[in-house]
Amino acid sequence: MPASPASTTSRGRATRERILAATAQLVAERGFHSVGVSDIGAAAGVSGAALYRHFETKTAILVELFEGAVDGLLRQAVELEAGPSGAPGEVLERLIAAHVEFALAERATLAVYARDSHDLPDVDRRRLRRMQRQYVEIWARQVASLRPELGPEAVLARVEAVFGLLNSAPDLARSLDDDVIGPQMRAMAEAALRVAPPIAEPAARGSRGSIG
Repeated sequence: MPASPASTTSRGRATRERILAATAQLVAERGFHSVGVSDIGAAAGVSGAALYRHFETKTAILVELFEGAVDGLLRQAVELEAGPSGAPGEVLERLIAAHVEFALAERATLAVYARDSHDLPDVDRRRLRRMQRQYVEIWARQVASLRPELGPEAVLARVEAVFGLLNSAPDLARSLDDDVIGPQMRAMAEAALRVAPPIAEPAARGSRGSIG
């Protein structure tokens, strides 16, 4: 979405960021339909008229909020994949670390996306889905390079499951320190993507402990 003329100056960009941050926080707390433009303006410290110089509608703010988040993650992932790989799995470690950092910093945005992304216009929702697929594909390529024995569907399942884990950050107790949560989330994500789980041998029919 092109920026309005009011958003091209440093002051305008700062105002736009305040509007986006206020929208994320208010909508996370109340829901999209319970938050008015005047509420957003008051929280961002701008008048309604000033807000409309940056965004045409409340939905446009939501689109910009989501697009900025997804675009930021995708750009970072593209740079990581294109950069020096180093040791096997190093790119994947960096992808995980970057997503954990995002998830902990942008809890409100994640909460709003999970609950209110269906309110986006179809054209915007489809564009975001395309960007998300590109992001998933980067992760999948890294996992597949480490786990060549897994088929594409198994790789995709693991990646999607890890996203579910990392994007659950808004549901974690806020009493837990991010310095504690972050390393645990990274460790769980790496274990899910890199470690092959043991395959249990089926119990012999009629053996002790079997059912039936």
